[in-house]
Amino acid sequence: MPPAWATIALMQLNETHDPKLASWVRSANGAGADFPIQNLPFAIFRRKGAAEAFRGGVAIGDQVLDLAAARAALESQSPMPLVDRALECAARSSLNELMSLGAESWSALRLALSRALRVNSQVQAALHNCLRPQAEVEFALPAEIGDYTDFYTSIHHATAVGKLMRPDNPLLPNYKWIPIGYHGRASSIGVSGQTFPRPRGQRMAQGAAAPTLGASERLDYELELGVFIGTGNESGSRIDIAQAEAHIFGLCLLNDWSARDLQGWEYQPLGPFLGKNFATTISPWIVTREALAPYRAPWTRVAGDPEPLAYLDSASNRESGAIDLQLEVSIETEKMRSSGAAPMRLSRSNFKDSYWSIAQLVTHHTVNGCNLRPGDLLGSGTQSGPSPAEAGSLLELSHGGKQAIALTSGETRRFLEDGDCIILKGWCERPGMARIGFGAATGCVLPSN
Repeated sequence: MPPAWATIALMQLNETHDPKLASWVRSANGAGADFPIQNLPFAIFRRKGAAEAFRGGVAIGDQVLDLAAARAALESQSPMPLVDRALECAARSSLNELMSLGAESWSALRLALSRALRVNSQVQAALHNCLRPQAEVEFALPAEIGDYTDFYTSIHHATAVGKLMRPDNPLLPNYKWIPIGYHGRASSIGVSGQTFPRPRGQRMAQGAAAPTLGASERLDYELELGVFIGTGNESGSRIDIAQAEAHIFGLCLLNDWSARDLQGWEYQPLGPFLGKNFATTISPWIVTREALAPYRAPWTRVAGDPEPLAYLDSASNRESGAIDLQLEVSIETEKMRSSGAAPMRLSRSNFKDSYWSIAQLVTHHTVNGCNLRPGDLLGSGTQSGPSPAEAGSLLELSHGGKQAIALTSGETRRFLEDGDCIILKGWCERPGMARIGFGAATGCVLPSN
């Protein structure tokens, strides 16, 4: 019989998920660590300030395993063409080629890394000098992102925002039938640490006869997850929902910054444009789909809601389409930084409350023959929970700017001010299982140019 931990998820688990595993990298074994040996997320990094190439790395505790430096030792431990090829691609300056190899290669590489980083590993001595402290590195985007699509998967967010505009009819009739999304701007996506000037654009003040051009006065964040596509599909084909998850390389945190006043004036009738395209911040680490297997949960619909159309439905999606993944957003104002005060948590929610699953997003994106490519990024849309305290944006927390939010610094916020930094965090945690963390995605607002 399989061990007890191997029966808690319907997605097949393997030895890399065993919560009893420990690493010879001691910081990976501490309680509450984001990056234990059961995680092993990927990023692109280099030493801070060094005139050297960016390359692939894997998080283990508070260290980064430099995959370019570690190749010889890892290949000697696992002399397999599948692993060697995956390692070669993972060590490059972007993860796109690794993403293109497919789930079998990703899993084989993950297993090889797990065995190399465990206590009593045969290559411990060789790998010791291949570690770099995370505090001493800087990150680049983990992949070349060709296309970015942002969805709207939280019914709680959609309803709360809808009430601000249509109190009597907050949820549009198509929401429960179709995963709503729009084509975002890939060129302005930045990695954690991103700073950007307050965006400018047209704004229409209430009661005004004409719009004005100026800096946004209603700048907001959106607490989201990002989904990186691994293997894609040919143009004109579609990805069946039963195979959709095999096309997903992994997940990251995502902040879809939004200028609400610009958005409110421009979005009718076509949708987001300048109110969204100025900046998007993602976390540097991509947590693989396989690492999240112990935290899969049934995907369900509320009684009375319409069942999804056949192309958006499958037994595997109903059994394990959701992910028990906690999300948190905090604010750090300029005053907090100057006084040494800790950031203040604004809200916490859980991705398992999402109305649409990741597999449904992938399948719907391709049902018309659209071709996805390795490194394409999907945003989940703002992840708000069922209670007001679980709102994933200031738009919801401040009731459209009508109610000021009191901060621990003595300040208040309705929307973001210059100097404000937003910090997103995410993790999966359950008694008896290893914590799988995402690190942080931090972005800061500068004054308008």
